[in-house]
Amino acid sequence: MNTKLRLSIMNFMEFAVWGAYLTCMGNYLGVAGLGDKISWFYAIQGIVSIFMPTLMGIVADKYIQPQRLLGLCHLAAGAFMLGCWWLGLQSGFGNELTDKTLFVALYSLSVAFFMPTIALANTVAFTILKKNGMDTVRDFPPIRVLGTVGFIATMWFVNCAYVDETGFGFTLGENLHKFQYTYMQFFVSGLLSVLLCAYCFTLPSCRLEKQQEGRVSLVESLGLNAFKLFKRRQMALFFIFSALLGMCLQVTNGFAGPFITSFKGQPEFADSFAANNATLLTSISQISEALCILMIPFFLKRYGIKVVMLMSMFAWVFRFGFFGIGNPVMPGVIFFILSCVVYGVAFDFFNVSGGIFVDQECEPSIKASAQGLFMMMTNGLGATIGTLAAGEIVNSYCQWENGFLEGEWQTCWFIFASFALVVGIAFALVFQPEKKPIGDIRH
Repeated sequence: MNTKLRLSIMNFMEFAVWGAYLTCMGNYLGVAGLGDKISWFYAIQGIVSIFMPTLMGIVADKYIQPQRLLGLCHLAAGAFMLGCWWLGLQSGFGNELTDKTLFVALYSLSVAFFMPTIALANTVAFTILKKNGMDTVRDFPPIRVLGTVGFIATMWFVNCAYVDETGFGFTLGENLHKFQYTYMQFFVSGLLSVLLCAYCFTLPSCRLEKQQEGRVSLVESLGLNAFKLFKRRQMALFFIFSALLGMCLQVTNGFAGPFITSFKGQPEFADSFAANNATLLTSISQISEALCILMIPFFLKRYGIKVVMLMSMFAWVFRFGFFGIGNPVMPGVIFFILSCVVYGVAFDFFNVSGGIFVDQECEPSIKASAQGLFMMMTNGLGATIGTLAAGEIVNSYCQWENGFLEGEWQTCWFIFASFALVVGIAFALVFQPEKKPIGDIRH
């Protein structure tokens, strides 16, 4: 099978696993009696990303070939996610979880093994592409775009699929047992993760880099070499601002669904398509993401990392701001759609471009570790702090009533937009990229 096609399938499944629950989990948590803990569920992803991607990157650099480690991580993540589904099944549709503590524990273990796979998937793709003489800047984005397609596919699936006493089927109408409102979203994610594990073991070998002979320092033996990147001013600032921008990453994943669904509690919006299909509506974000990925080679080569990152930062301002002024019926729903459209620039021009930038800044022996470090700063430190802060803001202005998270949402979105604006202005003022071509920088 064609190498690019094989890597595209890997990326499709990688993000399909995540798309099954990431944007709709908040709706189920409200039903399950954990609505006031939504921010913590997304923060858990950040907390484990502080150490797990870096740890797995070290293992992939030194001990286990990346494609095999990717498969093993997905096996563990899938098994624990299926455990979450089983607990929900035992509690029944529309009921609070009978064992919330165990549910949180299983979910935490699942994401602890899933989050490193994002960086590992990048490492596998970059390694195999280079092994076959391909250009990562040109050839990786079209492969990565299939990941976004996979994310969209499972978003649509859980939005439209339902299960009830009469069986399993699909609907675009109102149904209390739609996957997006139930524990079935975790079943879809867990099953796909297990299947991806099997697929990973069919991928081409990613040979481990030979360790240098002679005396090796403790830092090198532990695989912490990637942290030396902080010695360079450019990379230190890049990672710091990556963490600040990472504070925006999970805000809409955690709260866009409950926000849009909350309009069902208002008579004038209760029957609107948008309010009843929040997951389907927000999938426009991923469609935009898929298109924007294909633009990255042009923008990154023509304008460089600073301009690309700035475009991402200001796109987050519009992402939050449009949510603040929109509603689920015409003409307000246009602002929801615009928010989803700019998400492609907000996410891709940061995450995907950043991954390429880090790969080209590092020597081969620390590439996986460096990808883990980038993941730690963005989806770890940044996302954890940002998600918990966002949760405190939302809980201060909104509260769960009759199954909906209602309150002063507009104020929340404008606070988030203001933060992104301040970060963007600061980045423009202090970050000065090195003049020589990105591919020539090694030390």
